[in-house]
Parts: sequence; C-alpha cells; structure tokens
Amino acid sequence: MGHPNEDLVRKGYDAFTSGDMDTLTTLMTDDISHTAPGNNPTSGEHEGHDDVFKMYGDLFERSGGTLQIELLDVTAKGDDRVVSRHHATAQRGDKKLDVEETLEFTIVDGKIAHIDESSSDVGAEDEFWSD
Repeated sequence: MGHPNEDLVRKGYDAFTSGDMDTLTTLMTDDISHTAPGNNPTSGEHEGHDDVFKMYGDLFERSGGTLQIELLDVTAKGDDRVVSRHHATAQRGDKKLDVEETLEFTIVDGKIAHIDESSSDVGAEDEFWSD
C-alpha cells in the first residue's frame, strides 16, 4: 500500500472507470470541483457533484461509451496533493482520441476536493469532444 491519499485516488479511478458514481460520491467533498482544459463542451470549471458528474456523463456519452482510461501512475505530493497520469483513448465515428492526461488532486479531510486536469494535446481533445 502507498500513501493513503494515493489509495484514495486509485479507488476514485476504479469507481470512475466502472461507472460507480455512488462510491465516487463518497470519495469527494460536497463542493468538489473539476477543472478541465481546452475549448470544448467538457472544458471549464465544474462545481459540485451534479455538475462534475454531468461532465463525466458527457465524456461517456460523447465517446459512445468507448472512453478507456489506463492509469499510469499516482504520486502523493505532501499531505494534501496527489498527481496522477493516465492514458485516455476513445473513438467517435472517424474521430480518435489518444492522449496522456495529468490530474492534480487536492485532498481535504481525506476526500477529493478539487481536480485540476491537463492534457498532452489540448487541441486533439477540443477536436474530439466538440460537435
């Protein structure tokens, strides 16, 4: 086992990839926020469970359920930050997504309070997630 916050983030990845929003809810603060880069329908600051989970649902809907996340690594950075990297792939019609994303998690009282996302190719993400 690693740092407890690393374990928290790994559990969050497991819940996200299996669509277990009930478990994901228990891992996040009530005022969770997720900042996604780019200029597309999934970009921006998403605040609260409803808004964050709507964005997650949009990812799966827009990808036709093809979004795959392969966790590469998770590293605690002190007592309140965790950085993860994952490989994301998806296909929608003739559009393909193949990027590496980095998420920085802020942990408050043992729960995920904020997620700041960056991408290896924001332009590719904008093209894929846009209509």
